[in-house]
Amino acid sequence: MKTHTFLKTLKENLDKDLIFEYKSGLFVGANYHITEIKNVSIDSVDCGGKSDSWQETIVQLWESPTEINKRIYMKTVKAIEIFDRVDSIRPLLLEKEIKIEYGNATFHTSNLVVHEIEINADTIIVKLHSDTTQCKAINPLGKVKKELKSITKCC
Repeated sequence: MKTHTFLKTLKENLDKDLIFEYKSGLFVGANYHITEIKNVSIDSVDCGGKSDSWQETIVQLWESPTEINKRIYMKTVKAIEIFDRVDSIRPLLLEKEIKIEYGNATFHTSNLVVHEIEINADTIIVKLHSDTTQCKAINPLGKVKKELKSITKCC
């Protein structure tokens, strides 16, 4: 999901509880904070020698151990205030994909993709999922490109 689409959805649903589902049926605790919003530039080379580059927006969530019993979730309006503050200092990458960085004691820290946003009467549930890793030297049919066979064996 693009950053601008995510923000537009929040702005259209002000004053609802903002809830993140990091795995089916598992939710980030109400004690979460948005601790950082990152404009990230990736400049990579895959195992086949092909270079690529792109940008992403990454929103970091952190659960405060001192608020473990908190039951009231952050409102969308507060999240928008945080995004606006960040944007006034360092403009957001509105046309780029947004990911949510999250982890806890039982779930490895990961940059999660926004899969879907469920809008209810009082809540917005941002449903996240992990991307799978992939070998970019493999063509869409799942076969390693002939000229890269010897290189990709080392992947």
